[in-house]
Amino acid sequence: MLQALTGPFHGWRIVAAAATIQFLLGALQSQSFGLYIASLAHEMGWSRTSLAGAAALMSVEAALVGPMLGWLLDRIGTRRAVRWGLLIFGAGLLLLSQVQTVGAFYVSAVMLAVGASLGGYFTLSVTVVHWFESRRARALSVLSLGLAASGLVVPLIASSMELWGWRTTAAVSGVFVCVAGWLLASVIHGRPADLGQQADGVEPVGGLAGQAAAGTPATGEGTGTAAGVPQPVDPGYTLAQAMRTRAFWLLSVGHGLALMVVTSVNVHAVLHMTQGLGFSVTQAGWVITLMTLGQVVGVLLGMGVGDRYDKRRLAALCMASHGLGLLCLTWSTHPLHLLGFAVFHGVAWGLRGPLMHALRADYFGRRAIGTILGVSGAIVAVGQIAGPMLAGALADRTGDYRTAFTLIALLVSVGSLAFVFARRPAPR
Repeated sequence: MLQALTGPFHGWRIVAAAATIQFLLGALQSQSFGLYIASLAHEMGWSRTSLAGAAALMSVEAALVGPMLGWLLDRIGTRRAVRWGLLIFGAGLLLLSQVQTVGAFYVSAVMLAVGASLGGYFTLSVTVVHWFESRRARALSVLSLGLAASGLVVPLIASSMELWGWRTTAAVSGVFVCVAGWLLASVIHGRPADLGQQADGVEPVGGLAGQAAAGTPATGEGTGTAAGVPQPVDPGYTLAQAMRTRAFWLLSVGHGLALMVVTSVNVHAVLHMTQGLGFSVTQAGWVITLMTLGQVVGVLLGMGVGDRYDKRRLAALCMASHGLGLLCLTWSTHPLHLLGFAVFHGVAWGLRGPLMHALRADYFGRRAIGTILGVSGAIVAVGQIAGPMLAGALADRTGDYRTAFTLIALLVSVGSLAFVFARRPAPR
């Protein structure tokens, strides 16, 4: 029988551990993967198409594995998923340090993607959703802060590659992730009930919450009843029930369009700045650093406003900001335009990201939230894959990125309507 845990609410310890894990995964994969691609292109002489195939495989993996993750978490638990995921991720870095063929590089990329899926943002955000209710957006924003801040250490990883080589950097990183990940995973617990606690650290000592937790009906004035008739506690949506709502599809479409612009920028922005706008690689690097700082500011802003204002309206505003930022980048004629891109796009990314899972948890409850997020992720991945492919294809056809980026900016701006109309469905 579980006993109530004394001392501070454990949920914030989980958030701190989860943010640290996100920092590690972001720094060693998503933010620095381009450095490894550049090193492989220089040393191995592989084509850009071959190297870009690894990034495509990572996105395809997310689309295929996403729907199964919620089911898997229910069976093996989040702590075990995080632990095994980080071990697989570390093994992927170790394999990356030894690759000699394109095939081995693809295998290492898939291992990194699978490890990040099991032990990364999806699993960690599902855990946080179960631990927080009224402070959910704030907790998810702290979690996202780890990923946002990871971009600030990319210069250190680049320096390591210059001093000791990319193979040594990958190998040491792999060992470090395995050791640190094992320790950090020990903090993770799937639900507050595992430690005898309640969401947000509030103990149900009476009233509606307490009586509902005890399995007895609540009656009387001020308890949310009608004429003394007990009202049913909202059990939350199943996956099938959620998919029959308009909100499920609107949130998925809006999120997918948001990631269309995010992934397009991550893959093609530096090429546009250097080849299309005439800036140096160093100058482009500073713009990306400013964008990362904007992302951090957006996450911090979300910690303050995410639980106080309508999340879907905030998300709609962020979509418009994404579009404006991308237009600043596309048609830049002055460094101030690039600053506008870094601010508008970076802040929107940092603020909007945590709201995506918080909105779904608010709308559909925690009953099947892992499965709902997983299936939503598969739909969202369509935009994540399509963005870079569309931008690259149109750039090859027209000779620059202006047509592609303008089209994507218009799509993401129109996508703000998806959040405007994604009203909360009725409680079950």
